[in-house]
Amino acid sequence: MNFHEFKVRVRYAETDQMGVVYHGNYAQYFEMGRVEWLRNLGISYKSMEEAGIMLPVVSLTMNYKKPARYDDLLSVKTILKKQDGVKIEFDYEIYNEKQELLTTGYSMLVFVDMKTGRPTSPPQYVKEKLNF
Repeated sequence: MNFHEFKVRVRYAETDQMGVVYHGNYAQYFEMGRVEWLRNLGISYKSMEEAGIMLPVVSLTMNYKKPARYDDLLSVKTILKKQDGVKIEFDYEIYNEKQELLTTGYSMLVFVDMKTGRPTSPPQYVKEKLNF
């Protein structure tokens, strides 16, 4: 499966004085999307970290098309773009209830051994789920 979609309602604390989602919160929506994408494949981010593997973001871009506002119900679509050795790349699309595209994004993450702090190959069970 190369994409997963979930819904999230914009909370008041995520907005600025104008009632618009503060730009930094989109990174959190993208993170939620990645975690749910992995969970939907049967991969627990928490279990991976407990096994000594973390997935830090090494690149992140966002493009804002239209604002998301307080109490909007957003659809966050996470799309696997590329999987290559120690790297995994995702595209993101965020829509409002009218199906208007609000924001797009991209992130690259690297599998890292928590003991050494160095890039590493993903665990075998992750490779199998992702078809590495």
